[in-house]
Amino acid sequence: MNVTDDVSDARTPPLPPALAGLVEEFEALGPGDRLQLLVDLGADLPDLPARVEARRGEMEAVPECQAPVFVLAEVAAGRVSVHVSAPAHAPTTRGFAAVVHEGLDGATTAEVLAVPDDLPAQLGLAEVVSPLRLRGMSGLLRRLKRQVAVASGAGSTSGEPA
Repeated sequence: MNVTDDVSDARTPPLPPALAGLVEEFEALGPGDRLQLLVDLGADLPDLPARVEARRGEMEAVPECQAPVFVLAEVAAGRVSVHVSAPAHAPTTRGFAAVVHEGLDGATTAEVLAVPDDLPAQLGLAEVVSPLRLRGMSGLLRRLKRQVAVASGAGSTSGEPA
């Protein structure tokens, strides 16, 4: 099933095109290949731009992750810039950070806020990474969405404090 089809579930808005493409890539693979794709994507996670690196202290830590992961969402003209820092020694976490970056950078605030919280499951990652890693991935997405909600004036998307 194509995740971008509006008829797939009338209650669920379509994913942003870049993220939908990544979900389709993961869906087409078996568990071992899915894990390899995640690691490969992580290897391509871009470094933080110099202007964001200079403001690294403003990035939010993702304590649900075992590795030191930080996220910063910037909103301008209704579009989201996603910045994620994840260490090379945590390849699956870095891979999910790359999925979030590649799939949501440049998306509208509404598109980001509508991303289902079960994105790691949609990618089929529950079969290939530990529950602890899944918790970290979900925490990263939740924190990104909360930052977008606050920056866009949409309020909090979860019960987490701002």
